[in-house]
Amino acid sequence: MKPAPFDYVRPSDVGQVVDLLARHGSDARILSGGQSMIAMLNMRVVTPKLLVDIGGLRDTDYIRDAGDHIAIGCTTRQVTLEQWTGLAQKLPLLAKVLPWVGHVQTRSRGTVCGSIAHADPSSELPLCLALLGGQIVLRSRRGTRTVTSNEYFIGALQTTRRDDEMIVEVRFPVSTPSTGVAFNEMAIRHGDFAIIAAGVLADADGVSIAIGGGSDYPVVKRLPSPDSNAHKVVLNDLAWSLDCQDDLHATAAYRRHLVRSLGRRTIEEAIACQS
Repeated sequence: MKPAPFDYVRPSDVGQVVDLLARHGSDARILSGGQSMIAMLNMRVVTPKLLVDIGGLRDTDYIRDAGDHIAIGCTTRQVTLEQWTGLAQKLPLLAKVLPWVGHVQTRSRGTVCGSIAHADPSSELPLCLALLGGQIVLRSRRGTRTVTSNEYFIGALQTTRRDDEMIVEVRFPVSTPSTGVAFNEMAIRHGDFAIIAAGVLADADGVSIAIGGGSDYPVVKRLPSPDSNAHKVVLNDLAWSLDCQDDLHATAAYRRHLVRSLGRRTIEEAIACQS
C-alpha cells in the first residue's frame, strides 16, 4: 500500500514546528527518524493531512550531561547515543539495551525521542525511561512542560502528549555506581519486537523490574531485597496482573511464563553485577 495524500513541510526551528501543530492539531504528524511513521503511513494506520519533518531542525541533536540526568535532544539518533563515550558509565542500562533496539540500520535513522513518542508496548527505550523514572519535555505554542514517564505512557501507542505539543527532549537519570543493571528480551529474531522484555535495577534496598510486551505500556514493579523465594512469588503475581494477550507470535500463557523466567534471570544478573 501507499500513503494517503498529505502535505509535507520541513521546518528549520522548533518554533515553526509548534506553530504548525497549533494550527493543524490532530491533522498533523511529526516525522523524526521515520522508522515507524513511514510504515504506518504506507499501511494507512495514520492518515495525516500534514507531515512535519523535523530532520532539518537546528540545535536539537545533542546529548548533555546535566549532572543528575542525561538530556537527549529530539533529533538525536539512537546510534549517536549508542556510540556516546559516557554511555556505559552514566547510563549502563541503556548501554545494555541499545544493541537490542532494531538493527544497526534502523538505529542509524531512528531517534531516541521518536521511540518515546511512538510508545510501542514492546519497545526497549520506553521501558528504560519507565524503569529509570525519566522525564519527557514537551513544547507547544503555550510553553514548555515536563512530565514523568509514569504520567506519559497511558496505553498502546498512546501518551499524554497533546496534539499541539512535540517532544523536544527526554531525560534519563544517571545511575549510581553501586546500582546493578541488567536487561534481557525474547523475540522471534534479534531485532524483532520483543515478545517479553525485562529490565532490572538492583540496589541495597531491593530491585525494580520493568516488563515490556506484556501490557499496553511498560510496567514497573518494586521487589523486596534479594530473596529468591519472595521474587518468585512477586514475579508470578506480576505475570498474572499483566494484560497478556494471544497473538501470532506467542500465547498469553507463554508471555506469563517469560515474565517469570526471564524476570528471574534478569534479577539475578543485576544483583550479580552490583559493585
